[in-house]
Amino acid sequence: MPESTANFFTNGTFLFIIAIVAMFLVMIIPQRKREKKIKAMLEGIKEGDRIRTIGGFYGRVCNVKEDMITFECGPDKVRLSLSKNAVVTVENSDIENETGVKS
Repeated sequence: MPESTANFFTNGTFLFIIAIVAMFLVMIIPQRKREKKIKAMLEGIKEGDRIRTIGGFYGRVCNVKEDMITFECGPDKVRLSLSKNAVVTVENSDIENETGVKS
């Protein structure tokens, strides 16, 4: 093996490159998958879906615009408007109807 190639493997540069690649595989790729999943969830929100917000409010979606959602919550059916980014979870109303739970 030429001396310059042997030095590359023994002086730590190779280990540094391997560490960077490992960090990319362990940290960045799963984060990208989570972001895609969240984006798909937010784009799929439609009227009738049940949602939970980052503030802990639960309700049913009444109106969906580009980046805004109007939903009703509580026994008085109070309507609140918020950004789509404030939604944490979405329960699809179609799934509830298929399982026999009345929505």
